[in-house]
Amino acid sequence: MPIKVENLNYIYGEKTAYEKQALKDVSFSINDGEYVGIIGHTGSGKSTLIQHLNGLIKATSGKVIIGGQNIYDDKYDFRALRFKVGVVFQYPEHQLFEETVLKDVCFGPKNQGYSKEEAIEKAKKALALTGVLPDQYEASPFELSGGQKRRVAIAGVLAMEPEVLVLDEPTAGLDPQGRDEILEQIAHLQKEKKLTVILVSHSMEDVAKYADRIIVMNKGKVLFNDIPSRVFAHYKELETVGLAAPQVTYIMEGLKEKGLPLETEVTTIKEAKKEILKALEKKR
Repeated sequence: MPIKVENLNYIYGEKTAYEKQALKDVSFSINDGEYVGIIGHTGSGKSTLIQHLNGLIKATSGKVIIGGQNIYDDKYDFRALRFKVGVVFQYPEHQLFEETVLKDVCFGPKNQGYSKEEAIEKAKKALALTGVLPDQYEASPFELSGGQKRRVAIAGVLAMEPEVLVLDEPTAGLDPQGRDEILEQIAHLQKEKKLTVILVSHSMEDVAKYADRIIVMNKGKVLFNDIPSRVFAHYKELETVGLAAPQVTYIMEGLKEKGLPLETEVTTIKEAKKEILKALEKKR
């Protein structure tokens, strides 16, 4: 389900003493099955932006076109939209409330009108996709580790079979192992289910590793919108807006300054290794 945002503006507290423009003429497109990272300093408009994608807040002006239809058209079905575009907010485990893991994940499908048996089937599929084991289905979600709670919360959204999965800092507060496990699971899901994934993150390494394309937000505007290597080639400009490039970018720039003949537009350790070995061969 393609997404197109055209000249989107949003003002908090419009026509009050607290008026603040959070989004300014934001435009971009996201294709079916694409993995897009959204980065930006705190207050750049990232979280405000993603809340427009399933109609949680309404734009002051502009368009949000999903599946070819402007969601601000008269009599648009927002309930159906929220099943198609699933949003997982920061610390989604705070939304867990049922007695057992399985009951919690069944909640969404039941709201969609599925029978108890159908909801259980969908919940079990979603839990399997997120790596939650069957022996945890009857456990209280509040007794799980932070990473496992996060998996259950994501499964709760996946059980509704969305076409687009939006994740706002899904690894916030997790240890490095838990973070890596969640992100690997999301990457697997994206390929397995051909989901469109939109990942909001503060981690440059994470978006560099997983995203096909990165949208950089700054003061409510789109600063860059390109593949990771091209975005991080602007690392000096990113630094001026409170961001940075992945550590590997700085290592490659440092090696080039030392005289190693290599291309610096790489974003992962794997790419860097390949480029360094190639450069060393040239030096021989």
